[in-house]
Amino acid sequence: MGTPIGWAVNALNSTWGNSHELETVSRVNNRSYHGYWFLLPGFFQAFADFMKFATKEHIVPRNADKVVYEVAPVIILATTVMVFAFVPFGPHIYAANPELSLIFMMAIFGVAPLGVFFAGWASNNKYTLIGGMRSAAQLTAYEIPLLITVLGVAVLSGSFNIIEIVDFQMGQDEGNVWNIFLMPLGALLFLVTMIAEVERIPFDMPEAEAELVEGWWTEYGGIRWGLMFAAEYMRAYAACILFALFFLGGWEAPFQHTLSDLPLVGGLISFVFSLIPGVSWVLLKAWGLFAVFVWIRASLHRVRTDQILEFGWRYLLPLSMVNLVFAIVLRLMFWTGEPWALWVPAAVTVISGGLFVVLAIDEDKEALEVQRRPYSTQTVIKASPGSHRD
Repeated sequence: MGTPIGWAVNALNSTWGNSHELETVSRVNNRSYHGYWFLLPGFFQAFADFMKFATKEHIVPRNADKVVYEVAPVIILATTVMVFAFVPFGPHIYAANPELSLIFMMAIFGVAPLGVFFAGWASNNKYTLIGGMRSAAQLTAYEIPLLITVLGVAVLSGSFNIIEIVDFQMGQDEGNVWNIFLMPLGALLFLVTMIAEVERIPFDMPEAEAELVEGWWTEYGGIRWGLMFAAEYMRAYAACILFALFFLGGWEAPFQHTLSDLPLVGGLISFVFSLIPGVSWVLLKAWGLFAVFVWIRASLHRVRTDQILEFGWRYLLPLSMVNLVFAIVLRLMFWTGEPWALWVPAAVTVISGGLFVVLAIDEDKEALEVQRRPYSTQTVIKASPGSHRD
């Protein structure tokens, strides 16, 4: 009986239930995110949303600090756009390429959180203020490990120029190994801290809907809300592109040197790779990493505030220092200007994985000591029917 009942339930859910709620609502509103037109599917829906935001009334709270209230979105959007000026999409596709482009880019990337705090404070709303303070606390806890991790990338590559960091991984008279294999711990740290920097789940406590309405941007609406929403996704895509540049070889195809050196077909493969523009590989890698961002958002729950701060200060900061030590040791003791020996990436990966396992086991043991965690809700004695009750 279970099988036919299951079929009936699935049929009812797919026909009248909530499995097609989004499609049904889109049909009622005469819209489709995928679109029906063969040329620009979904384009006019985004354009319609933009026009809706642009034509909405701009409302400023009565007791808000009006100057700071208006300046905060400008700071957030301007710094987000400026980040892309220092991001190379190819060996010759960039707006600016100073010698210290990595430092300039990370400095500008860290200015946007000031706009977030200004927006939360200037709105004169307790929920926005709490969101702004949460954002300041979280970004302080994760900005330092992020910068130390990026410093490790610069030390290993021997340059603060982003293009030279990519060239170091591509093997132009230097190493021919992507940094994700030389610094797996650094790649993991960069991924986690960047998710916290762009305030995506599970690190979205500054804009927790269930607790703070919309967090620090509760009082914003219309085109200002739309631009800040766009800036949030622009920062997320910038984080994905930076990961591709720092750890995935940038505009180099996967296993490009290995495949090009194959007998008989190596020349053909090299010719095919030469036809594919480098910007395509950068965007493809960034798109794949953004899919990981969405996967994490759909899989994990929001973490408690004290747990987020504890994780940043107690674990990510020491691990970032260890990663920096790894980078210094690799650069000074094992780097000879020749291609890396195969055992070096394997050894670094094993050591980093072992360190992660040791810390995970240590964290699991500490989680059972409730007296050392006053904010923990975990119980040592499991509840059972009819026991430990008054």
